[in-house]
Amino acid sequence: MRDTVAKHLDHDPEFEWRGQSVTRIENLSDIVFALALGMLLLTGSPPQNYQELVSFLINIIPVTAGFAILVMIWNAHFVFFRRYAIADNTVVFINSALLLLVLFIAYPLRFIFEGLFGFIYGSATGDYSRLAETDMGIVNSANSMAFFAVGYAIIFFLLSLLYGHALRKADDIGLDEDERRLTKRAVYGYRGEIIIALLVVVCALFTPIGPFAGALMCLNWPMAIIVKQMFKKKNSPETD
Repeated sequence: MRDTVAKHLDHDPEFEWRGQSVTRIENLSDIVFALALGMLLLTGSPPQNYQELVSFLINIIPVTAGFAILVMIWNAHFVFFRRYAIADNTVVFINSALLLLVLFIAYPLRFIFEGLFGFIYGSATGDYSRLAETDMGIVNSANSMAFFAVGYAIIFFLLSLLYGHALRKADDIGLDEDERRLTKRAVYGYRGEIIIALLVVVCALFTPIGPFAGALMCLNWPMAIIVKQMFKKKNSPETD
């Protein structure tokens, strides 16, 4: 009964989780993600006075944005190993590249969202001192947004490679028809993320919207709905 209840409460109830034990690859990966999450928050020295304390507490806003992106990446990584339990040479190589990138983007992710928050804060209060500290003018902000989008695209390219590899190993893993459909949906969803991220790069570098090109990332939500409809379970009126 406990197993049945746990299955219904699980956030991936339609997929058999083949990875029942945590592997050394996952242990290493969790350590790297934990380090990256810590790097987002623990930058600079601890606050020494009240003003620095207030500034530190306000930083929870840009930190939360970066935190959410890293957790989203971690969840896709976590689900992959729970679903497929693959640890061949291809997975080790792709996973290593992914971990390197996750560590590398932690500080830039914090910096970019601090610049964005500085602009929003300045627009609301008239105090642009936070933005001035980051040296994020129009050109630098546009370039930084392009850097962010390139890193985002590469990460989701690596995730699409992982899930695509699992799809090619479907017979060996023993995926049923629904599990293959869900795996394809994940691959196409990540490819959609890549396309939108590359669109942000182009708009950030070559159009007047420049640093505001990041707003195009909102297209990820309708894209996800479209992909979900494309891979809707057959003979069922409900989507997955």
